[in-house]
Formats: sequence, structure tokens, C-alpha cells
Amino acid sequence: MTVRTEPLEDDRPLLDLSPVSDPVAWIRDGQGLIGWGTALRIEPGPGEHRFVRADQALRDLAHDSDIEDAVDLPGTGLIGVGSFTFDADVAGSALIVPRVVVGRRDGVTWRTTIDPDGAEPVAGVRAAPPTDPPRDRPRYAGSSKPDVHWLEAVAAAIDRIDAGEAEKVVLARDVAVWSHELFDQVDLARRLTARFPHCHTFIVDGLVGATPELLLSRLGEVVESRVLAGTVGRSEDEVEDAALGDGLLRSEKDRWEHELAASSVREVLAPLCEELTHDPSPRLLRLDNVQHLATTFSGRLRAPATALELVAALHPTAAVGGTPRGAALAMIRELEGMERGRYAAPVGWTTPDGDGRWGIALRCAQLAGARARLFAGVGVVAASLPEDELEETRLKLLAMQAVLDPS
Repeated sequence: MTVRTEPLEDDRPLLDLSPVSDPVAWIRDGQGLIGWGTALRIEPGPGEHRFVRADQALRDLAHDSDIEDAVDLPGTGLIGVGSFTFDADVAGSALIVPRVVVGRRDGVTWRTTIDPDGAEPVAGVRAAPPTDPPRDRPRYAGSSKPDVHWLEAVAAAIDRIDAGEAEKVVLARDVAVWSHELFDQVDLARRLTARFPHCHTFIVDGLVGATPELLLSRLGEVVESRVLAGTVGRSEDEVEDAALGDGLLRSEKDRWEHELAASSVREVLAPLCEELTHDPSPRLLRLDNVQHLATTFSGRLRAPATALELVAALHPTAAVGGTPRGAALAMIRELEGMERGRYAAPVGWTTPDGDGRWGIALRCAQLAGARARLFAGVGVVAASLPEDELEETRLKLLAMQAVLDPS
């Protein structure tokens, strides 16, 4: 491979630069990257070691490549953008090395070209083709598990938690969507960045979403993670909205659910860091449609570890799986009634030197032409009420429903 990174004088929004309708992207607050074309597709296969296999394949590629990087910022040079499956036993994980990447960080924009030997050139940066608003409203075709059966699954999980089988289990549900028109990935991403500018908007292999949850950032020796667990809705009335947030901060049930999720991250990162700091108590994260309890961790690595090695140790956290991990995953397979695919799994980017930023694929849709699957999950603990958990999934699903049908 021949890899060249050079500065680019272009301040247009990243999503406006792709000449294709199916790029890869990772964007937050106008920064991040967008890429197109495929120099190499790394498919590590199923198994617990899928993260490490993908990581090693990218490093092997770097060893055999001619790389010149005139910008030298996180994300420049050779890069892989990918998403992984939630369940280790399921195939579908991939790390994509694009032919062209445009990135932006701290006011600096760059272009990276990645050319296999003898490859034909691909389209460069140009204005994205205009997209018309969808003329057809999406139809909702139900879930893998009807509401009444999903409520029964939550009730069963509560009974098993009461019996001591686990402390928390995260149960998700999906909603099938179809339209007479093809879903436009870039257009959906634009709407997501407008609605959730402080979330990480991503596009990878038809998986499009905007996640508020940063599983792991590793830039040099510095690592960061943000845990979200505990949710309540929003109100257009400022007083009522503040009361909802205050109630969430005071909720013993939600504080316990959050502590279990935060502990699962702390237990992994603390032994790996010289120092690991975190918020003394959960903070309130307000998004467009919901409010979350949030805890941010930051630390400095004790010994070298790549972003994907750390992701492998963290996934799945108790925020998307449960605790204890093994018991919770067994309950998910038994009770949830669907295959998650890449929902609630790592999505992001990495470089051969081990830098990377990986979120958890939440608030997302898996697109396939004119069809889509939306997902939402909840943390079930002993104090959970099935009807409340179902309502929470509805609140979370609104994030994608609103951008699929902006009318």
C-alpha cells in the first residue's frame, strides 16, 4: 500500500465531501473523518479474539506499506474504520481501510489516500450529490418479540435477578422499518449530526447512528471512557425538564443501575492505568430526547496497550450486557428473542500505532436498501418495572424514528 496524508484547504462539513452514498464516517461536533472506497476489508471472523485479530491485521498492513504523513495528528496516516458484532459467536465484524479519508481535528483538515499497488484511482473530494427529502414515510412492521412477550421477558429477568442469578441484565428490542424508497445513509447522518451534534455520528457497512457513549478513546498513553446508564425523558417545559433530571439523579434504582455499569469499566481500566480519575458521582447528560446519568473516566496507561486491545477487555460493559457478565449474556441469549448483530457493540476507528476512538453502537439503524432495523435497550435490575422499561425503549427509539421520518 502507498499511504499519503497531506493538509487540505476545505472547511465544508465532512458529510458534504463524499462522492459516494455509502461512505464510512465518525463525526462529532464537526470533527472526525469520512472515507470512501476500500483499500482493504479486514474480516476477523467470530470469536473472543476478533478485536485483536483485526488490530494485528492493520499493523501487518502498516509494516508492508509506504506511509508518508505530513500532518501527524490522531487519525492521520493509515487508518481502519470498523464495527464489531455484539456476540462473539456471530460473524459480521469488519475493519475497513478506505481508499480516501478526509479528517478534521482542532481546525486542521487533511486528506489521506491509501492505494493498493496497481489500483485504479478512486473519486477524490467533491461536493456530495444533493439529496431530496424522502417522499415516502417509513412503515413500522413490528418487532422480533411483540410488546407483551417482551414485557414477559423483562419480568422473567427480574425474577431471576431476585433469585440471585445476576445483578443486572440489559434487554433490547428491535423495530423493523420499510419504505418504498431507499434509505440514504449520508442524509440520515446529516440529520443525526444536526439533532445530536455532541454525539458520535457513525456510518459503517449500513450501520448508521449517533452514540452518546464513548467506550474507549486511546490517544498515546491517555485513555478515556464515558459510561451511560439510567435514563429519563425530556420535557419542553423547563421546570418540568429540570425536575425530571433531578428525579433521575435522586433515583436509587437508576443510581444502582449506573453504578454497576461504571464499576464494570473501572474494574477493567484501573489495573491498566497509572492513574484513573472519574466523576465522584454521576452527572446529568441531556440529549435531544432523553437524559442520562453519565460518568467519565480518564487515565494514563501503565504499559502499552492498543485501543482495540482495551476494547476487547471492556466489551461488553454492564451498560449493554449486564453483571456478572457471563450470567447476564446467558440471560440475554435466552430471553431477548433476537440477534443483536452489531447493535450495542464497538464502532469507531483505529490506527496501527494503537490510537483510536470507539463508541458503543446505540441510537442506530441497520439499513438494507429500503429496509431498516432500529434498536433500543434497557438495564433491568431488581427494582425495575416492565412497563417502565418498555416506555424507556420507546423514548430511545424516537432518536432514529425522528430522522427516518423528519416530516
